[in-house]
Amino acid sequence: MKHLPINPQLFTENRKRFIKAMKPNSIAIFNSNDELPTNGDALHRFWQNSDLYWLCGIEQEDTMVVLFPDNPDPKYREVLVLVRPQEMKEKWDGKRLRAAEGTSISGIQTIVWLDSLDALLQTWMHLADNIYLNTNENDRRAIHLVETRDYRYAADIMKRFPLHNYERSAKIMRDLRAIKTKYEIEVTQTAIDITEKTFRRLLGFIKPGVMEYEIEAEIMHEFLRNRAAREAYGSIIASGDRARTLHYVSNNQECKDGELILMDFGAQYGGYNADLTRTVPVNGKFTKRQKQVYNACLHLHNYAKSILKPGISIIDYTEKVGDEATAVFQKIGLLTKADVKNEDKDNRAYRKYLYHGISHHLGIDVHDLGTRVYPVKEGMLFTVEPGIYIEEEQMGIRIENNIWIKKSGNIDLMKNIPIEADEIEALMLTANRQQTTERSRKK
Repeated sequence: MKHLPINPQLFTENRKRFIKAMKPNSIAIFNSNDELPTNGDALHRFWQNSDLYWLCGIEQEDTMVVLFPDNPDPKYREVLVLVRPQEMKEKWDGKRLRAAEGTSISGIQTIVWLDSLDALLQTWMHLADNIYLNTNENDRRAIHLVETRDYRYAADIMKRFPLHNYERSAKIMRDLRAIKTKYEIEVTQTAIDITEKTFRRLLGFIKPGVMEYEIEAEIMHEFLRNRAAREAYGSIIASGDRARTLHYVSNNQECKDGELILMDFGAQYGGYNADLTRTVPVNGKFTKRQKQVYNACLHLHNYAKSILKPGISIIDYTEKVGDEATAVFQKIGLLTKADVKNEDKDNRAYRKYLYHGISHHLGIDVHDLGTRVYPVKEGMLFTVEPGIYIEEEQMGIRIENNIWIKKSGNIDLMKNIPIEADEIEALMLTANRQQTTERSRKK
């Protein structure tokens, strides 16, 4: 891992929350993700199962967590399963965790090697009435044909122990992971702080003629030098009309004078993700029309933050933002009163210029677990990211911050990241002047 040690209390508290939700005399088993092949003898870079990481913080392959709070032997009420270190494998692939290191990271005192688990598991299973097994029930999950380890393991366990009562861990995880503890927010804030440093760096780098991939390279440089493990997702660096493509990741075109550039990126640190979007002028100065549309988007952003509170549903929230967008789009000349009067209620007029959701849950997964049906609760962490996309003007603008929901008043974790048009212009101008001065000195 590149990041500094995470407070193990984060994972200890998460396990306590899960155990509290379990039925009496139950055992819950969690697996790491598979190591996935590319071609030949190569493997994709390993990415840990999010639920397993949430419980223990271990990023190593072939890891398991077993929770059996009613086990008669207290030693085995929380178990971390690790692959036994092997000298030859370590010569090829690097050091694997020792027992003491696993305990230090996770807070779990009992470590069992994977090759000795089955004998213990046989006894534990016979003592339990209910077995919690884990599957991917994120409602954004794409349909695919790859059978992951969770599903293979569930099939095997149900075949070996057919008379037990089986429960879905995913139902509990959906509710618990949506509510972030203070420990989780502390780690997320570090990811956001790295993302802020990166954005400020970019304001001094962007200029007419730079390539989108060069900006992407600057992002990766700043992430790595600040201990971020990776990008939270593929960075979107979209100049000009390409900003209207929501998941544009080609990042291979020139940024031209007079264009806006939409940048959607975030660092991953300690397993938790930041998710930032800013739109800035390539030449450092918004045109009058660009600033008008930008400020309209910023108004929608601030309005959305003001109404995203405990008790509102995402459906109602989206509808209210849509009402505000309808009014704003009329003011800036995108919609007429006739457009609004004649709109299809199932495909409202504003959707021509804002065709995506306003918010999603954020955490270990960028599109994190959490309901989109039930009311928003205190402790949830959301993005707020309205956009305005105008095909006729070859313009796309999106503004996104990360908001922790609190009854006493939401906390904008990105409040220190420049967002006002005038501030962005001033920072880009200052950076440009400094670079000009430095070039003159070198001559």
